Amino acid sequence: MFLALKEIKKEKFRSGLIVAMIVLIGYLIFILTSLALGLAQQNTDAINSWDAKQITLNSNANVDMRQSFLTKKQVGHLSKQEALIGETSVVAKAKSHKQLSAVFLGLNNNQFVYQNLNLVDGHRVTNSHELVVDTAFKQEGYKLGSQFKLNGDNHKYTIVGFIKNAKLNIAPVVYGQMSDWKSLRAITVGPVGSAVVSRDANYKNDANGAKTYTKQQVVDKLPGYQAQNSTFILMIGFLMVISLIIIAVFLYILTMQKLPNYAVLRAQGVPSKVLVGATISQSVLLVVSGLIVATLFTVITAWIIPANVPMAFDIPVLGNVGVGLLVMAMIGGLIPIKSVVSVDPVSVIGG
Repeated sequence: MFLALKEIKKEKFRSGLIVAMIVLIGYLIFILTSLALGLAQQNTDAINSWDAKQITLNSNANVDMRQSFLTKKQVGHLSKQEALIGETSVVAKAKSHKQLSAVFLGLNNNQFVYQNLNLVDGHRVTNSHELVVDTAFKQEGYKLGSQFKLNGDNHKYTIVGFIKNAKLNIAPVVYGQMSDWKSLRAITVGPVGSAVVSRDANYKNDANGAKTYTKQQVVDKLPGYQAQNSTFILMIGFLMVISLIIIAVFLYILTMQKLPNYAVLRAQGVPSKVLVGATISQSVLLVVSGLIVATLFTVITAWIIPANVPMAFDIPVLGNVGVGLLVMAMIGGLIPIKSVVSVDPVSVIGG
């Protein structure tokens, strides 16, 4: 470690360039990871907030709540562990605000999803044409008591409450009554909802035309969810490999430039393991320094990033990414070890 510190102190500029490179790579990977987490959360925030384990949909809906219609017979008798939900896509229209795409979820007041809504302002829906909306509406200038129309419905809907982190497929959620869902869907007879969600992991609906899925199966079928996650995972993976290559190249060049110094130390009787330890220690010190600075930049970004940017800064996940980068750096630092071990004092000094 002492030898590594002396080398870094002597080669300030070169060491600084390596640290700067690691800072940029680390910061980019941290930000991409946070963006991937943020988008994933905004796809599933609403579903996760229900604490549902099983979800029953129409068997012909291709595991999509928007396409699912359940009849009263298919829904059957619901216990306190189940709740009926009606879903449809809507567009909020108001003269003083720009149009805002959202997901309308119809609820029944006596069921657990409605009762467990965690509002940050206002109160729950008590009458038709009242809504509890995601705070994304507040960011667009809507307030308690604001009114707007949904789709082509002539009735005005009133905001009576705000709820945080209520998004589905990245669109903000608006919670209303089941009667309003039927009105928006132009349903008079037949379907009574889109899905039955249950907190019971053993719940299963065997009615004809209905099929029960796990929450994860429904989440995985959300439009674009898996493709989006796979894209970010590939990007982060490629960046990890690229960081390994770049760090290995820099450290190899740095090591090759120091071979005459290592040859002198070998000639003086310094064991190879000391030189190997110095090389690895130098790699770890440079990478840890870069990751610390990258972490500081990420913290600053988390403070100043606008609320409407879909990013989530999850410390355990980002910590694992940082450990992954450190492992990559250590692997890269091992590549020039062979040159250090096999250095011949006579040939290097004599040359």
